[in-house]
Amino acid sequence: MAGNNGKSDDRAHRAAIDDEITMEVIHTYTRKEAIEDGVLIDVSKMARELGVRIPVAVTSSVWERYVKLTPAAIRAAGSEDGRLWDILWMFRCFALRAMEASELRFQLRVITESIRPSLVELKAICGPGDDGEPVITIMLPDED
Repeated sequence: MAGNNGKSDDRAHRAAIDDEITMEVIHTYTRKEAIEDGVLIDVSKMARELGVRIPVAVTSSVWERYVKLTPAAIRAAGSEDGRLWDILWMFRCFALRAMEASELRFQLRVITESIRPSLVELKAICGPGDDGEPVITIMLPDED
């Protein structure tokens, strides 16, 4: 009897694997759709100016908190382009040291609500894009 249970368990296990493999995808949300919806903001053009050759996007949360001008940033004569440049520059500096990491955490100082810059941490993930190509997404540490 013990032999039958082993065969039965093996067949059940293979059936479960077959079910997983043949599952139908119900919904996908592509990077392109996320950019069109404003969930991600494509910053590849500026990133290329810094020597980053693969597409880069930031989440809308990063944009709202650290790129979009706050009253304090306006008083400090800041610009959105300058704030974005700072984020991408610091990403690039940390990425050059990390080399092969698919996830990178980096810090920079940003003027938020006060004229005095705050130290903030961001996370960059390099993963597959819509067609499997490498892409980078810069986000808040608690985002995924």
